[in-house]
Amino acid sequence: MTEDTQGASMDRILQEISAVGRKLEGMDNAMVVLTAETRSMRLEIAGFQSQISRLDQRMTTVEAQAASWTNRDQELLHLHNRLTDLEDRSRRNNIRLLGIPEGTEGADIPSYLRDMLPKLTDTTFDPPLEFQRAHRLSPKRQDGKGRPRPIIACMLRHGQARQLLQTARTQGPLRLDTLEVRLSADFSRETAERRRAFLSLRPRLLHLNVKFGLFEPARMWITKNRESRTFYDREDLRMFLEGLHDTSQTMETTAQSSPHLRTHRAKPWEVASQTLY
Repeated sequence: MTEDTQGASMDRILQEISAVGRKLEGMDNAMVVLTAETRSMRLEIAGFQSQISRLDQRMTTVEAQAASWTNRDQELLHLHNRLTDLEDRSRRNNIRLLGIPEGTEGADIPSYLRDMLPKLTDTTFDPPLEFQRAHRLSPKRQDGKGRPRPIIACMLRHGQARQLLQTARTQGPLRLDTLEVRLSADFSRETAERRRAFLSLRPRLLHLNVKFGLFEPARMWITKNRESRTFYDREDLRMFLEGLHDTSQTMETTAQSSPHLRTHRAKPWEVASQTLY
């Protein structure tokens, strides 16, 4: 090998070594950048962990507050129900009278009712009826038109109030000469709304041949196929009747498709009737 050839080989080797050195230098620079980025990512991750820890603490606090609010809601509902019950109990001696024309009672409503109610119910009360107070509800209309305002009377004796209401339930609208009077119990607004909500399902109960009764203060008792249930919420009763409706439709479809099956005719005592207590 000549000296020129050896020199050329050495030059190539030096060039390759120089190129490798430059690559290594570039890798060193890349490692420096990567190290810096890694350090930055570690700092960011540490920050995220700190934020997650704070969020976890806040979530724990929020959950505790939510649980406290739930308990408070339950307590408020319990107190609300107790207040409604107390209001209904405070009205147990009250009776409402509808249909008495304005002015018929004169200036002394208790005295008028004391004389009129025994005749209206054809009942002798011993001791005589006594009232703590009695008045008409809502302001008097200036034009004097429309239905007469209801009279609400608070009786001294609870037993006599129950006796009057029982007579009204048994006999229906009470009549005295040309006067037709309806008597009903007095409830809080919420209880009255619950009772009206139950009675809104009366057409469906009749359609399904369900025997039912509305009891005080606001609970619906029903009997179907010798099975009795009591409902305290209108929506629960509605869902139950939906199930009965689906079952009735299935039975009707089966009877129509199989004429040889004997169909059941409702007995008189199975037909729904409304009983208000």
